[in-house]
Amino acid sequence: MTRSPLMHKPQGFKLGYNSITTITEGKLGINFGILKLKRGLTQDLTSPLENAYLLLQGKLIFSYDHKNYYAERHSIFAEEPIAIHFAPHAKVTLKTLSNCELAVLQVKNSQSFATQVFDRKNMVASEHRGKGILEGTSYRIVRTIFDYTNRPQARLVLGEDINFQGRWSSYPPHHHRQPEIYHYRFAKPQGYGHAELGEKVFKIYNHDTIKILNQKDHAQVAAPGYLMYYIWAIRHLPHNPYIKPQFTREHLWLLKPSS
Repeated sequence: MTRSPLMHKPQGFKLGYNSITTITEGKLGINFGILKLKRGLTQDLTSPLENAYLLLQGKLIFSYDHKNYYAERHSIFAEEPIAIHFAPHAKVTLKTLSNCELAVLQVKNSQSFATQVFDRKNMVASEHRGKGILEGTSYRIVRTIFDYTNRPQARLVLGEDINFQGRWSSYPPHHHRQPEIYHYRFAKPQGYGHAELGEKVFKIYNHDTIKILNQKDHAQVAAPGYLMYYIWAIRHLPHNPYIKPQFTREHLWLLKPSS
């Protein structure tokens, strides 16, 4: 029996690390989970894997290379991302100044690179896509935190999308060889949307995660009234890094401004 690519977490997440996907899961090759910590904790983040910790909510200090970076985020919908990215065996710690929630992504990597915190000042882009086409029905905000252009030694690409109510994102439908995950949140806990994966459509809820494999086309839509957010993370393949998506040929006309 084939396992569903969609993982439901209707009750949300408990304190500590909540594993959602693992490196050993077939073609995915990504450890992904949610880390929830109470105020006043200090935690060592060093591991033998490439790591990205994306702050979803809270106040904390990242410490690395004799530096301290104060990070604060109250709303994933209204505020730009803050994420720390570091190589295997790099010494990194965090200290929580409030209750905190972070998304954790890890992949195998033998490369070495400098630890970096990404925020609104040095992330790749925060783009308003879909304006001026299709009467705004695919207008969304795409936040690319890091990718091959600014982290060529990495094996991860990391970003966020803000999908407005009743509108589409990851659109037109597109695909790529590299495996990807989406992790969803809604501004209202009862919010929902739909995720296309090839010829199948999945109803998605708060805290859900979907695995995108085998070059399947994917696109998303949020139900009217429900603002949707999702993390997207892609794993580069050996000698085949992710650069840009391939849009499905029959839908390329949708990209024209006069559509």
